[in-house]
Amino acid sequence: MDKIKIFSPATVANISCGFDALGLALEGKGDEMVFNKTTTNTIRITKIEGANLPYNIDENLVGIVAKIMMQDANANFGLDIEIYKGFKPGSGLGSSAASAAGTTFALNELLGKPYTKTQLTKYAMLGEEAACGSQIADNVSAALFGGFVLIRSYNPLEIVSLPVPKDLFVTALHPQIEIKTEDARNVLPKEVSLKSAITQWSNVGGLISGLYTSDYDLIGRSLQDVIVEPVRKKLIPHFDAVKNAAINSGALGAGISGAGPTIFALSKSEVTAKNVLKNMQSTYENTGIDFSIFNSKISTQGVRIVNSE
Repeated sequence: MDKIKIFSPATVANISCGFDALGLALEGKGDEMVFNKTTTNTIRITKIEGANLPYNIDENLVGIVAKIMMQDANANFGLDIEIYKGFKPGSGLGSSAASAAGTTFALNELLGKPYTKTQLTKYAMLGEEAACGSQIADNVSAALFGGFVLIRSYNPLEIVSLPVPKDLFVTALHPQIEIKTEDARNVLPKEVSLKSAITQWSNVGGLISGLYTSDYDLIGRSLQDVIVEPVRKKLIPHFDAVKNAAINSGALGAGISGAGPTIFALSKSEVTAKNVLKNMQSTYENTGIDFSIFNSKISTQGVRIVNSE
């Protein structure tokens, strides 16, 4: 294989109660990237569309990740890389993760698949570090593994794939403002009460149990965040109004996608998700802030090959 084009999905991380530990992959929304082997032994980013990102490989996380992987693998070829961003950086939908995960997946294919998905996640986490200052695994692992994922441990890294109930749909409303992940992490509390910790890990357990049993009511009751959402929602204009509109329209629950500003909702059935979208949209239309909104199933595949030569 000398050339590969891949699709890397957008993701929702945290999923309310699972800060830095839970993520899911979306269907249809994501980046496309093209990787072409060369004989130059150099890495070049030759095209970027959809976002204003640096071409310098030491400043773009795609180049940073590719450089480290190729050095570790003693690759005997160079790379020309094209990046087609399908959604904006700073959206809370894992933009940097899609680029990082897509890079590791494509390079693994070009190298002959020497790495496992967990190993690829470790490389993709270096891209997250370059983008936001932290080696976070929730978005990149969701993009690589697909479906729902649980980061059971960071040291050593252990990723658990979780079931995806067939009637579960995601609605995502993205206000056209940017919240940098690093800034969103700076508002987090340094300590939490034991009471809040117990509530939070009980909700994580309830959510995972609900996924395994397709208990949608339990999933909904578990989508509660008493630690991160209360401080981060202040960065998102009209968050409470949109969340209430989603829940009043039949959503199982709603919360902040990743670092924000995207607000996500989970619903049982496509019919309910369409109603949730309609009411979230009508709530935000009068705010004076531009936004986009869409519904999506949960992608069970993750990063995939579009074509190869």
